[in-house]
Amino acid sequence: MGILNIVTYTPLLGAAVILFFIRSDNPKMIRYAATIFATVDFIVSLFLWWGFDPNASGSRLFQFRFVRDWIPSLGVKYDFGIDGIALLLIVLTTFMGLIAIVSSFSAINFREKEYYVLLLLLQTGMIGTFCALDFFLFYVFWEVMLVPMYFIIGIWGGPRKLYAAIKFFLFTLAGSVLMLLSILALYFFNDDGIPFLHIRGLGNGYTFSVLQYHNIGHLIPPSLQFWIFLGFFFGFAIKVPMFPFHTWLPDAHTEAPTAGSIILAAVLLKMGTYGFVRFALPILPDATRQLILPIVVLSIIGIIYGALVTLVQKDMKRLIAYSSVSHLGFVMLGMFALNPMGLKGSVIQMINHGISTGALFLLVGIIYERRHSRDIADYGGLAKQMPMYATLFLIAALSSMGLPALNGFIGEFTILLGVANRNIWWAVFAAIGIVLGAAYLLWLYQRVFWGPLDNPANRTVRDLNRRELAMLVALSAVMVWIGIYPKPIFEVIEKPVEYVMGKVDPAYMNRPPIQYPAAVAEAEASK
Repeated sequence: MGILNIVTYTPLLGAAVILFFIRSDNPKMIRYAATIFATVDFIVSLFLWWGFDPNASGSRLFQFRFVRDWIPSLGVKYDFGIDGIALLLIVLTTFMGLIAIVSSFSAINFREKEYYVLLLLLQTGMIGTFCALDFFLFYVFWEVMLVPMYFIIGIWGGPRKLYAAIKFFLFTLAGSVLMLLSILALYFFNDDGIPFLHIRGLGNGYTFSVLQYHNIGHLIPPSLQFWIFLGFFFGFAIKVPMFPFHTWLPDAHTEAPTAGSIILAAVLLKMGTYGFVRFALPILPDATRQLILPIVVLSIIGIIYGALVTLVQKDMKRLIAYSSVSHLGFVMLGMFALNPMGLKGSVIQMINHGISTGALFLLVGIIYERRHSRDIADYGGLAKQMPMYATLFLIAALSSMGLPALNGFIGEFTILLGVANRNIWWAVFAAIGIVLGAAYLLWLYQRVFWGPLDNPANRTVRDLNRRELAMLVALSAVMVWIGIYPKPIFEVIEKPVEYVMGKVDPAYMNRPPIQYPAAVAEAEASK
């Protein structure tokens, strides 16, 4: 059957069990069943980690392969396989999926059956997207993700939930259609040109295999690569979201329930950045190099603009949502530095952002359940009333701003190294975003947790319970672990980064290593 199928469809099995075998008037059993299946899924994903060979390269780079014919007349295969980048994102998905389900125990009190079914279905869509090595299969899972999140926001969201849900759906669907056109353009490309949607393209050995296009993408004329890249760019940039395609994100985050915000921040935004790494860069190398400057400019604007807008937010959830625009700008900047160090930092920062920002949304959701307010002005002095909550909030905030010994520092430092190696001024502008990030997070923390406890409504707020404490301690432990010992993550992504760089810029990978003065002196002495 394949372990990738197990990790992908375990949540779907859980959704089916809840849907068909558990009554709607038994919410306790529904919650327990969802938690059990999410826990099993997380454990299975850990077996993926333990069984993964970080030294595999070449034809063995994509591991746990499971390939079957699906629609032979169209060249469509059911093709699953993962490299180190997909492995990290799958483990992140199963971990944060479990956190999202457990966080919903007290937050969701109506239509629980439908809610947990949709959460589990969403998890299957996300994991399948990371596993798919066939364009057709990838697109199916990509669209599967859209529907559950639309209903999660639209049914269990805030006062403007319908507006936010429809905006999210339309933006994402528009990007998906453009991405589909690029996939079809690749499928119908041949040596004579591109008979777009021409029947001659069928049955001539063309397939939807992503790995096939990794090997022949460079044969596509640069002018055609440009237009195909644009289709992928809009599809993935909207999902990231990059400036100026970000406007759906603050509304979706603000109106979504806590679990919806956690999943959006932790995983769904990474679909866009993952799409660039898996498809756009290795398949369309000429277009990638041609468009470096405009994408870098948009990324830098996103970093600084996102941070500046975050500084003036009055709603805690909206503040964290805009911070994601800035942080994902960092991820895109590191990626399009187009060197191994920048790409490594970009991948690591995908994971770090998912953990840190997911934790911040969880923390805001916890206080919202108690006070039914997210306005910063309604708080002050909470550290006296909720010391455990204040401590864990501080850890998440420091992680998000990139304090050394926490995970955010590893990603930001690696990205800055890669970007500075490409262009020092890009790194300078990115560093401004880091300073602004520290400003808005410290400002938020000071306003909420320090000062006098002068709002009577805050004097009776209880601190974390055991369930909430367990979730936040687990997230904090991961932040500290990655910050202190990131070696296993660097090892897992080493070969995939070399693979992508070898496709997008072979000249860079073939350059001789830098000879530092000490190394030169040692070499001379050995002679």
